[in-house]
Amino acid sequence: MPGLRDIKNRIKTNQSTRKITRAMQMVSAAKMRRAQGAAVNSRTYSDLAWQLIASLSQKIDLTHPLLQTYPDAAKSGIIVISSNKGLVGSFNSNLMAKMRGMEGRDKEVIAELFVMGRKARDYAARFGKNMAADFPKHDTYVSIEAIYPLARMITDLYMTGLYRHITLVYNKFISTLVQKPTARPLLPFGHKVLDELVESAAEQAPAEYLFEPQADVVLASLLPRIIESQIYQAVLESDASEHSARMVMMKNATEAAGDLISDLTLTYNQLRQGKITTELAEITAGKIALE
Repeated sequence: MPGLRDIKNRIKTNQSTRKITRAMQMVSAAKMRRAQGAAVNSRTYSDLAWQLIASLSQKIDLTHPLLQTYPDAAKSGIIVISSNKGLVGSFNSNLMAKMRGMEGRDKEVIAELFVMGRKARDYAARFGKNMAADFPKHDTYVSIEAIYPLARMITDLYMTGLYRHITLVYNKFISTLVQKPTARPLLPFGHKVLDELVESAAEQAPAEYLFEPQADVVLASLLPRIIESQIYQAVLESDASEHSARMVMMKNATEAAGDLISDLTLTYNQLRQGKITTELAEITAGKIALE
C-alpha cells in the first residue's frame, strides 16, 4: 500500500491535471460556440445550392462535364476531413471506419484519398493507403479561400473522365454530444446524387430560369462554386464536431480527475487517522509500561 507521501504527491499531480483539462475545456467551449454558429448558419446556403442544381436538372438539358457520369472510369476519389490534434475521443477512429467502408464499396475501382487534416494523413501513411493529395487544415477559423486548391483539383480531375465518383467523408455536427460520420456524394452532381433533392424541389413552386449569356457559360462558373461551397460546409461541420468532441472529452477528464482527487483524499485521511491512532496507542502503552 502506498504511503502518505505517495498519496499526497498523486493528489497534487491530479490537481495539476485537472487545472489543465479545465483550461482546455474552456478554450474548446469558446471555439465550439464559434464553430457551431458558422456550421449552422451556412447550412441553408449549402442546401439551397444543391436544390438549385436539382431544380435546374428538371428544367433544362444539362450537358456540363461535372454533371456527366463515367461508368468506365477506373478510379474513385474520397475526400477525408479529419482533425490535426487528438483528445477528441472516437472522432477520428469513427471517421476512418467510415472511410474504409467507402473504400470497399466498389471493388472495380481504385480508391484515391484526398486528405485534409494531420490525423487522416498519418492514418493513410501508416496503413499504406493510396493518397493522391494532402492539404493543410488550419486549427483556427478556416476561410473559403483555403478550400480553393482542393476544390480546383477535384474539379479538374473529375472532368478528365478518370474518376467514377467523388465522395466527401467527414463528421457532421448534430449536437454537442453527437457527431455523425458522414459520406456525402459530391460528384457527379446528376443522377443518384440529386434524386432525393428532385422530390423536395418538385414540392416547391415551379421556377423558371433565364440564362445570360448562355446556360453553358453560367454553369461553367456556377458548378465549381457549388463544389467549393459543399467542401467548405463539410470543413465547417468537421470543425464544429471536433471542438464539441474535445470539449466533452475535457469535461469528462476534469470530472474524472475531481473524483480521483476525492478518492485519494479520503484514502489519505484514513491512513493519516490510522497512523495517528497507532501512535497514540503506542504512547499509551509505553506510559502504562513505565508505571
